[in-house]
Amino acid sequence: QVQLVESGGGSVQAGGSLSLSCVASGRTATSYAMGWFRQAPGKEREFVAAISWSGVSTSYADSVKGRFTISRDNAKNTVYLQMNTLKPEDTAVYYCARLRSWTDTSVGGATYWGKGTLVTVSS
Repeated sequence: QVQLVESGGGSVQAGGSLSLSCVASGRTATSYAMGWFRQAPGKEREFVAAISWSGVSTSYADSVKGRFTISRDNAKNTVYLQMNTLKPEDTAVYYCARLRSWTDTSVGGATYWGKGTLVTVSS
Protein backbone atom coordinates (compact mmCIF):
# COMPACT_ATOMS: atom_id res chain seq x y z
CA GLN A 1 0.00 0.00 0.00
CA VAL A 2 1.21 3.51 -0.80
CA GLN A 3 0.18 6.67 1.00
CA LEU A 4 0.69 10.15 -0.44
CA VAL A 5 0.29 13.23 1.75
CA GLU A 6 0.40 16.72 0.28
CA SER A 7 1.16 19.92 2.15
CA GLY A 8 2.00 23.54 1.45
CA GLY A 9 -1.25 24.82 0.01
CA GLY A 10 -2.69 28.16 1.04
CA SER A 11 -3.79 31.57 -0.14
CA VAL A 12 -1.57 33.95 -2.07
CA GLN A 13 -1.98 37.02 -4.23
CA ALA A 14 -1.43 36.92 -7.95
CA GLY A 15 2.25 37.04 -8.79
CA GLY A 16 3.20 35.27 -5.59
CA SER A 17 4.76 31.86 -4.99
CA LEU A 18 3.95 28.67 -3.12
CA SER A 19 5.80 25.41 -2.67
CA LEU A 20 3.93 22.14 -2.38
CA SER A 21 5.34 18.92 -0.95
CA CYS A 22 4.19 15.33 -1.23
CA VAL A 23 5.55 12.69 1.12
CA ALA A 24 5.21 9.10 -0.03
CA SER A 25 5.21 6.11 2.27
CA GLY A 26 4.78 2.44 1.74
CA ARG A 27 6.33 -0.19 -0.42
CA THR A 28 8.92 1.06 -2.94
CA ALA A 29 7.58 4.57 -2.65
CA THR A 30 10.48 6.17 -4.51
CA SER A 31 10.74 3.68 -7.38
CA TYR A 32 8.08 5.27 -9.54
CA ALA A 33 7.38 8.32 -11.60
CA MET A 34 5.37 10.94 -9.74
CA GLY A 35 3.13 13.77 -10.81
CA TRP A 36 0.98 16.68 -9.78
CA PHE A 37 -2.56 17.26 -10.99
CA ARG A 38 -5.11 19.91 -10.10
CA GLN A 39 -8.86 20.30 -10.09
CA ALA A 40 -10.57 23.66 -10.11
CA PRO A 41 -14.20 24.04 -8.96
CA GLY A 42 -16.56 22.73 -11.60
CA LYS A 43 -13.75 21.47 -13.82
CA GLU A 44 -12.13 18.14 -14.57
CA ARG A 45 -8.90 17.09 -12.94
CA GLU A 46 -5.96 18.04 -15.16
CA PHE A 47 -2.27 17.27 -15.43
CA VAL A 48 0.22 19.82 -14.10
CA ALA A 49 3.68 18.23 -13.99
CA ALA A 50 5.45 14.86 -13.92
CA ILE A 51 8.90 13.61 -13.01
CA SER A 52 10.68 10.33 -13.69
CA TRP A 53 11.77 8.10 -10.79
CA SER A 54 15.36 9.30 -11.18
CA GLY A 55 14.36 12.96 -11.38
CA VAL A 56 16.20 13.40 -14.67
CA SER A 57 13.10 13.75 -16.87
CA THR A 58 10.21 16.13 -16.34
CA SER A 59 7.16 17.31 -18.24
CA TYR A 60 4.72 20.17 -17.74
CA ALA A 61 1.32 21.33 -18.89
CA ASP A 62 1.63 24.26 -21.28
CA SER A 63 -0.33 26.44 -18.84
CA VAL A 64 2.37 26.17 -16.15
CA LYS A 65 5.53 25.78 -18.22
CA GLY A 66 8.15 28.32 -17.18
CA ARG A 67 6.35 29.11 -13.91
CA PHE A 68 6.20 25.75 -12.07
CA THR A 69 9.06 23.37 -11.28
CA ILE A 70 8.70 19.76 -10.18
CA SER A 71 11.53 18.05 -8.30
CA ARG A 72 12.07 15.12 -5.97
CA ASP A 73 14.29 13.95 -3.15
CA ASN A 74 14.19 10.16 -3.08
CA ALA A 75 16.14 10.03 0.17
CA LYS A 76 13.21 11.85 1.77
CA ASN A 77 10.50 10.12 -0.28
CA THR A 78 9.28 13.58 -1.22
CA VAL A 79 8.16 15.28 -4.41
CA TYR A 80 7.93 19.05 -4.66
CA LEU A 81 6.11 21.55 -6.82
CA GLN A 82 7.51 25.07 -6.78
CA MET A 83 4.90 27.47 -8.13
CA ASN A 84 5.95 30.97 -9.12
CA THR A 85 4.13 33.89 -10.75
CA LEU A 86 0.82 32.43 -9.67
CA LYS A 87 -2.36 33.47 -11.45
CA PRO A 88 -5.99 33.38 -10.30
CA GLU A 89 -6.59 30.58 -12.82
CA ASP A 90 -4.11 28.44 -10.86
CA THR A 91 -6.68 28.24 -8.05
CA ALA A 92 -7.48 24.56 -7.51
CA VAL A 93 -7.01 21.56 -5.28
CA TYR A 94 -3.59 20.12 -6.11
CA TYR A 95 -3.12 16.36 -5.99
CA CYS A 96 0.05 14.32 -5.85
CA ALA A 97 -0.03 11.02 -7.73
CA ARG A 98 2.13 8.02 -8.41
CA LEU A 99 2.30 7.40 -12.15
CA ARG A 100 2.80 4.32 -14.31
CA SER A 101 5.16 6.41 -16.43
CA TRP A 102 6.33 10.03 -16.42
CA THR A 103 5.27 10.17 -20.08
CA ASP A 104 1.68 9.14 -19.31
CA THR A 105 0.14 12.37 -18.11
CA SER A 106 -3.47 11.26 -18.23
CA VAL A 107 -5.55 11.01 -15.06
CA GLY A 108 -5.86 7.31 -15.85
CA GLY A 109 -2.08 6.96 -15.73
CA ALA A 110 -2.06 7.52 -11.97
CA THR A 111 -2.16 4.49 -9.71
CA TYR A 112 -2.27 6.22 -6.32
CA TRP A 113 -3.56 9.64 -5.25
CA GLY A 114 -3.13 11.91 -2.28
CA LYS A 115 -6.09 13.71 -0.77
CA GLY A 116 -5.08 17.08 -2.14
CA THR A 117 -4.13 20.52 -0.88
CA LEU A 118 -5.99 23.72 -1.74
CA VAL A 119 -4.25 26.61 -3.48
CA THR A 120 -6.14 29.87 -3.77
CA VAL A 121 -4.76 32.77 -5.82
CA SER A 122 -6.49 36.12 -5.50
CA SER A 123 -6.27 38.94 -8.02
